[in-house]
Amino acid sequence: MNFFHLHPNIRIRIVTSFLTKVVGTMIFPFMAIYFSEKLGPAVAGFLLFANISAQILMGFYGGYIADRWGRKKVMVYGQIAQCAAFMCMALANSPLLDSAWLTFAMMLLQNASNGLISPAADAMLIDVSTPENRTFMYSINYWASNLSIAIGSVLGGLWFATHRFELILALTVVSLFTLALTAFFMEESYQPSSTNLPRKTNVLNDLVGSYKQVMQDRRFLLFSLGGLLIFALEFQTSNYVAVRLAKEFGTQTLQLWDLVSFEMTGIKAFSFIQLENTLLVVLLSLFVTKLIRSGREAAAMYGGVLMYTIGYSFISFTNSLLVIAIAMFLATVGELIHIPTRQSFLAQIIRDDARSSYMAVNGLVLQGAKLTGAVGISLGALLPSMGMASLFLLSGLAGLLLVHRAIRPRNQQAGLPFSHAKRAVD
Repeated sequence: MNFFHLHPNIRIRIVTSFLTKVVGTMIFPFMAIYFSEKLGPAVAGFLLFANISAQILMGFYGGYIADRWGRKKVMVYGQIAQCAAFMCMALANSPLLDSAWLTFAMMLLQNASNGLISPAADAMLIDVSTPENRTFMYSINYWASNLSIAIGSVLGGLWFATHRFELILALTVVSLFTLALTAFFMEESYQPSSTNLPRKTNVLNDLVGSYKQVMQDRRFLLFSLGGLLIFALEFQTSNYVAVRLAKEFGTQTLQLWDLVSFEMTGIKAFSFIQLENTLLVVLLSLFVTKLIRSGREAAAMYGGVLMYTIGYSFISFTNSLLVIAIAMFLATVGELIHIPTRQSFLAQIIRDDARSSYMAVNGLVLQGAKLTGAVGISLGALLPSMGMASLFLLSGLAGLLLVHRAIRPRNQQAGLPFSHAKRAVD
């Protein structure tokens, strides 16, 4: 199996997402600096919070209507809104106009439209994939996403301050290209039944009722809570681990034989493991995917979570650069195994007639993990590093047990991979 064997919708989505993230990563991570300089840190924080809230809220509505209108229609409408937002944002940062407030308004529209698109796009990937190729599809998508972020971060650091208008203009062009591919080359992957069409009255009640059914799915909730506890470990890296290394690592002199010696500080050590993680994801993703496909997905996912948990637990207390590097290698390989297999299991757990709604709720897992990561800084001020490491280990193991409980009812056929067990039960 290779990239060109995947459904055309999947290929279009991966390519357009890659291009959008390359240019988007050159811009959006630096917007906090932009708003802080233009409007002050306090206002900047509020504006960024508003953007995240708009994306979350619109994500719920996007998931609801994608299950009732179809995926493509929602994606096209959302993409049109994004194109308009980027055009106006380019104008607000052009030689003709310099408006931070118009930039914020368009970022708000862009985040809202992204919330509209994401559940439909995620559900569409499930619609047109099969249990046999989903792990491969998600691995390719994950690799492309990380590569785009790596490229965008470097170029954004070089160009954002001096070429902001040109970067936003490039993002507008990419957005128009994405709209054209979505509108004219993507196929509709889901035709809602007459019972699933939106009602003309009581739309709010219908929306609430739709998500009430999702929230009553015990298996999905266990799976999501387990994912939150596991993903929270990674977000500790940019929060608690960064603060701990800056405080506890000290300054160490590293000697490479008799050729080079240099000082390694806690901040440099943090940058090193971030770079290591990015390079390993880009270089090893496809190799790890082949290993996963040759074995049982359930066993692979459990092993990946254990590696992920142990790696981040060690990083949270050790001050040996060698141990930190080995632990990050272990955590990254675990991440590469865990992420695509988890997404493959998720696709088989959710109901076929409410995929977009489920994916909208699933989007809250990462948001919750981010909040948990932020809490880690406060806990780190109260607990010693070994205490935090123990807490992270317990979090990962608890998440693994919850995920196991969630998928066990559909994976009872001894000796069978998850997808085969499901077909045997069905």
